[in-house]
Amino acid sequence: MTVPWKGFYSNIMNALNRQQLITYYDRYKTNEVIFTKEILEVTGLLSKHIGLRCMGRLWPCVIYAASLQMVKVLVNTKSGLMQNLQEANNGANIRFCFKGNEGEDPVTFFVAVRSIGYIPYGSSKDTGMITLQFVQQAPDYLIGVLGRILDATANTQGTSKRRGERVIITSETQRMLGIVSKETTVSIQGVPRQCILRDISFYGAKIVIMGLANFLNDREAVLRIDFEEPRESYFLKGKFRHSEIVEGRKDLVAMGMAFYDDLIPLKYKIRINMYMTQVRAINRTDTSTVPAVSKTVQDMETEDGITQADK
Repeated sequence: MTVPWKGFYSNIMNALNRQQLITYYDRYKTNEVIFTKEILEVTGLLSKHIGLRCMGRLWPCVIYAASLQMVKVLVNTKSGLMQNLQEANNGANIRFCFKGNEGEDPVTFFVAVRSIGYIPYGSSKDTGMITLQFVQQAPDYLIGVLGRILDATANTQGTSKRRGERVIITSETQRMLGIVSKETTVSIQGVPRQCILRDISFYGAKIVIMGLANFLNDREAVLRIDFEEPRESYFLKGKFRHSEIVEGRKDLVAMGMAFYDDLIPLKYKIRINMYMTQVRAINRTDTSTVPAVSKTVQDMETEDGITQADK
């Protein structure tokens, strides 16, 4: 099964698809993703269509967590499913269902599983959690969906080298990232003001804006960045931590903004991470294109005053 990456993701995964899936599996096969509301949105999982097929019947269940080797589901313990599982020697098939691309049907598939554990869920007498181990390697689609989340999470941890990397916004990087326009808005004290993106990272950005550095330093702000394929707008809240002069323009100032870590959307992190993954692949295979696609990595940090220490 190939992974029908949506919009922007398809552009950067096509050439790397198979190798990237192998990398995801090798690195993260035991890492678990808890299905929070944000994870449901990012993955496009259609919860109402998830079920466990056992002994010819499809039993409704809720995915609580999943890795690339197993899935934990919540079930009604009084439905008869537990007895069916015992009769089937703990064998079953779980149905996954994800939103399709716009105008397309949902992506649905079954995965053979074996029940390897059960615990009551919280204080409920009617709900339990079953741990289901995949009988074979997970389908490519599932590896891709969970792998991009796990990879983005790993690369934004404090010890990751990629965490501090910056992407200088040029016409080429803007196209590859899927940014609609580097001309955008930043809201300061609730008032939107025009600005220009100069660079972005997982945890911050540099913008050019009209104003005085003394007035803007240490002020909270909300930066808007619009992406396409699919069209999405992210509102990144943070604080101005650094300023630089704009040569020849006394009315403009370059402001370094640090985002608040706990308010950064996961989708934003995934987009930045997938771009950096693409850049690294191009660097390995075609060094002649490096300057065009990657004014991004750690040697650029000296050009930007927003370091992790500043944050």
